[in-house]
Amino acid sequence: MSVSINYHRQGEGPPLVLLHGVGHHWQAWRPVIDLLAAEFDIVACDSPGFGRSAPLPTSIEPTIPAYVDAFEWFFAELGLERPHTAGHSMGGAIALELARRRAIRSASAFSPAGFWTAAERRFSQLSLQVLGGMPTSARPAVARLARTHAGRLALFGQTFGHPTRMPAEEAVSTLTDAWASPALEAVVNALRHYRFGEPEQLRSTPVTIAWGVRDWLLPYRLQAPRARAMLPWATHLALGAGHVPFYDDPAAVAEVIRGCARSAVAAGRRPAPSRGP
Repeated sequence: MSVSINYHRQGEGPPLVLLHGVGHHWQAWRPVIDLLAAEFDIVACDSPGFGRSAPLPTSIEPTIPAYVDAFEWFFAELGLERPHTAGHSMGGAIALELARRRAIRSASAFSPAGFWTAAERRFSQLSLQVLGGMPTSARPAVARLARTHAGRLALFGQTFGHPTRMPAEEAVSTLTDAWASPALEAVVNALRHYRFGEPEQLRSTPVTIAWGVRDWLLPYRLQAPRARAMLPWATHLALGAGHVPFYDDPAAVAEVIRGCARSAVAAGRRPAPSRGP
């Protein structure tokens, strides 16, 4: 499957691919990119159908496995051999599934989708459908509201722990890119197919899962314990952030990614276990 994925590349070092959540764009990672560019060759992607990336072919339902396929092809096209990967929400689920396929060197997943009950998934879908279903006539007024502190608190309180830390221009572009996305509705609908499972298949890849304690879209108190129970060998962290942590606490996000990458390097240096005579 050949796909056209828009990306921003910056920095030097081992490759690090950044994946966003539903309705977002690569620019959401900007505060974190600035902190990591001296250590990694960063490839921040617009997932197919979001930002400036073309959607998946119409013959392919935009499920999580389909996105995993697309990014495996993208890695091959760019010559990225098992890059470190960090993802948020849907991007976090994609990162974990890439780890399952051993396509990446490490997986840092921030509030990953898939550790939900059916009711929690439907709640998340409804929340995202409200965003995508905003009437066209109301959008200019909502964008103007997003330029104000009070407006960002009202509009982004479900997903950002500290909405006013996000610059006004990023708030507006987040909304306009989500509204313009040709994939939003189909991707939200396709989430009904996905629930994380078979955790043993990820054991060979270092995994860190970090949750924002102020996450009201994929609630920390409900979903983080499931992730910990399913992946007890992974590193599990709590951040003083919301569902989208990049502007809430970019330094903490960057350190999560550094730590997971260091784990992969350390694992690669360990001697293979002796097989005996």
